[in-house]
Amino acid sequence: MPDVFVNYRTGDEESTATMIARELARRFGGERIFFASDSIQPGHRFPVELVRAVEECEALLAVMGLRWAEVRGADGRPALEAEEDWTRREIQTALDRGTLVIPVLVGKATRIDRAILPEGLRELADCQYKRFDHRNAESDLTALGDALARLLPELGAVDRDARAARERAEAKSGKKPAQGREQTRMRTRDVEQRVRGGIGNLNGDLSGTFVNEPQGPVNTGQGHQYNAPHFQGDNTGVQFTAGDNSGTVHQRFERERRHSDDGR
Repeated sequence: MPDVFVNYRTGDEESTATMIARELARRFGGERIFFASDSIQPGHRFPVELVRAVEECEALLAVMGLRWAEVRGADGRPALEAEEDWTRREIQTALDRGTLVIPVLVGKATRIDRAILPEGLRELADCQYKRFDHRNAESDLTALGDALARLLPELGAVDRDARAARERAEAKSGKKPAQGREQTRMRTRDVEQRVRGGIGNLNGDLSGTFVNEPQGPVNTGQGHQYNAPHFQGDNTGVQFTAGDNSGTVHQRFERERRHSDDGR
């Protein structure tokens, strides 16, 4: 069962109607868009198919160009005046059934004057319309499809463009954690390189102060931190002990220094 019936008048914007029908079929699926030249199979009775499709559709697009009301029939009179005119019959059937009817005004076509419409078609002049301009064909086709997707939930549920947009958004958001992991690996690698040259305080969040190439051992116990001086020569008598380093000088260092002074 089609959701959208594309109505047009032979001799007025057939190519535009074809373009609209094919774009909607691409976006929502061909089975949901009725376009007589594509939807009626060979050998089928077109009067029956047309009536059935109009009665079953949820929306009818009336594609209208500058010549829509001017095209004349075989008798020389405006085709719009003939009761058997199929363009007129399709629109009137949709209006009578309360179906959503959207005029699509092509190019410089203006809202149709209700005074020239047959009595059963005058309501068409009151229907809000959409515009289509070949200079803005892509954006106008998108806007028309977006409007139908909002108005008809059945179309919105199968909207291929909307699904593709969601997939692109999901793929884009999925790249962010990967980028974050790469940045973390880079920070970790930088930390490791810095730690190799010195002593660092490593916390779980990779924060802390790093001491590169210290001039002596660094106190890691309680109390204040002291950087030992750099001694040249035989420093075998010097000893530093990790732990409570609250004192200012270690005793063994004092004994060794006094012994050295006495021997001079």
